[in-house]
Parts: sequence; C-alpha cells; structure tokens
Amino acid sequence: MNFEFLLEIMDILGTVAFAVSGAAVAAESCMDLFGMIALAIITATGGGIFRDIIIGALPPRAFTDPRDVLIAAATAFIMFAVLSRKKKVSSFVEKTYVIALFITDTLGLAAFTVEGVLTGVNAGFADNVFLLSFLGFSTAVIGGTVRDICAGRIPAIFRKHVYAVAAIVGAVTTSVMLSLWGSRGIYEVICCVAGFAIVTILRVLAFCFKWNLPRIRTGR
Repeated sequence: MNFEFLLEIMDILGTVAFAVSGAAVAAESCMDLFGMIALAIITATGGGIFRDIIIGALPPRAFTDPRDVLIAAATAFIMFAVLSRKKKVSSFVEKTYVIALFITDTLGLAAFTVEGVLTGVNAGFADNVFLLSFLGFSTAVIGGTVRDICAGRIPAIFRKHVYAVAAIVGAVTTSVMLSLWGSRGIYEVICCVAGFAIVTILRVLAFCFKWNLPRIRTGR
C-alpha cells in the first residue's frame, strides 16, 4: 500500500464526512440550497487549502482538481433532499440524527488529521515532526472553524468535547510514528491507523463522558 492510495482513502472519507457536517450546520442555520452547498464545500476543502498554502503547493488542489468540490456539493444536495422531506420526528430519530452527525464529524476529523500529516510527508517534510503535526491539525480543524464562523457560531475547536485536543494528539502521534518508522509498507498503514484510532477514541470518550477543558464561567 503506497502513500497515494492512503491519501485517496483519507481524502474521500474526510471530504464526505465534513461535507455532511457542513450541510447539517447550514440546515440548522436555515440556509437555502446554495448556502448548504457552499458551507459543505467550505468545510470539506478549507483545511486542505490552508495546508497547501503552508507547504507551498500552489494553487491549492481544491482549485485545480474539482473532485473534492463535486463530492462535497453532491453530498450537500443529497442532505438537502433528505432533510427537506423530514417531518415531525420522534425523539429516538432525533437522537439517532445527532449521533450520526457526531460520527461523521469524528470520522472527518480523524481522516483529515491523518491526511494532513501524510501530505506533509509526501511533500518532503518527513523529518519535521512539528510541521507535520501542525499540518495534520490545521487540515482537520480549519474547515470546521470557517464553517462555524460563516454560520455565526463559536468554532467547535474552542468549546466542543476536546475537539482540537483530539486532533493535536492524533497529529502528533501519526507524525512521530512516521518519523521513526518511515513510510515503508505496512509501517505507514500502522501509523495512519494509530493516528486515526486515537482521534476517534478521544472524541468518543469525550462525547460519552462529557469531557471538556476547563473554562471560566462569568455567570452571564
């Protein structure tokens, strides 16, 4: 299994998952079809655009290869078609919907964390663990941050179930393992699976046990 194949898997998984997340936020904000598609595209490609700018891969791939934009747009259109038909639902369906959104958001976060690190390695920065970790983190959270800002919400990385911390830990883990083991056959797969699993496990634990970082409460 080579880097290109791993990148493809992580990219497609992250694009679909984050497009669902962006479309869901757009629906909650009562945006129209165009707004839903736009927010899905922003969420799915924002982190990758920022990452490509950092490593000097210009113009960013999102502007030269329409695949991710088309995948995100198609996902948003399907979400719009499904949600627009939704009538009054039971509490069970509502809880299932919330859990489904959490799962897609978590998978997107994990996939883009690993993809950001892999892209950095592929670009020749395998020995720079700090840069690789930053690329993994930014690829995972920038799109969602811009999404929340566009929707008039406090970005999830500042408030939501150790969202940013999970991405940081996963990015650092993947970067260190790849730096130590290199990108040789099964080792690259193990490194990527480990990073993906750590992000996912941390998010699930935080969701189940309501983990959050300390915050100051003003009473307002």
